[in-house]
Amino acid sequence: MSEFDQFSDNYQALLNVSVSITGEAGEYFAAYKAKFVAAKVAPKPDCRILDYGCGVGLVSGQLKRFLPQARIDGYDVSQLSLDRIDPRLRAKGTFACNMRDLGGAYDAVVLANVLHHIEPHDRQRAISEAASLLGRGGKLVIFEHNPANPLTRRAVDRCPFDENAILLPPRETREYLVRSGLRRTLLNYIVFFPRALKWLRPLEGSLGWCPLGAQYAMVGSET
Repeated sequence: MSEFDQFSDNYQALLNVSVSITGEAGEYFAAYKAKFVAAKVAPKPDCRILDYGCGVGLVSGQLKRFLPQARIDGYDVSQLSLDRIDPRLRAKGTFACNMRDLGGAYDAVVLANVLHHIEPHDRQRAISEAASLLGRGGKLVIFEHNPANPLTRRAVDRCPFDENAILLPPRETREYLVRSGLRRTLLNYIVFFPRALKWLRPLEGSLGWCPLGAQYAMVGSET
């Protein structure tokens, strides 16, 4: 039984409570990630993307929203979470807890806030496994909480399904990518302003260098 099976019925509600300090709900952050992938990673509108650790499909649904022509597949160890994914989304892709049921040669594989739930000694295996599903020229995209941000730590501390989470800094994430053969890496810090300061959000696109973002995105590729 997956650790997340117990949270599958009320995952979204618990997430919304944990991030309420920002004035936003979980959908905002899922859409933020999907928009990043669509703008900076997806090579073409009809690309193939795997949401690795897709859970109940929050990011998968937003990827489909921003890239309606793309093929969106999902992988997760929690079958009960997969069962909660919108049937309309499941009908347009493959969502499985067995990797042998997935295709390969993906243009992008996305791990959205997945690694901090994996024991440190298993993280390299997970990254290498995800990288092995990339096609030629494909990119691995990792979104993670920024442990240097105090509000992020507060949100993690109050989230029930983050009880066993171990946050990882960008340098650790980059090491996993390099060891998996993805030598070229790009780091962007993301999510800077809460809803109360949303009028400043147009500036976020120029703040990717600033290590104060609540989360970060790291993209790895072979070339």
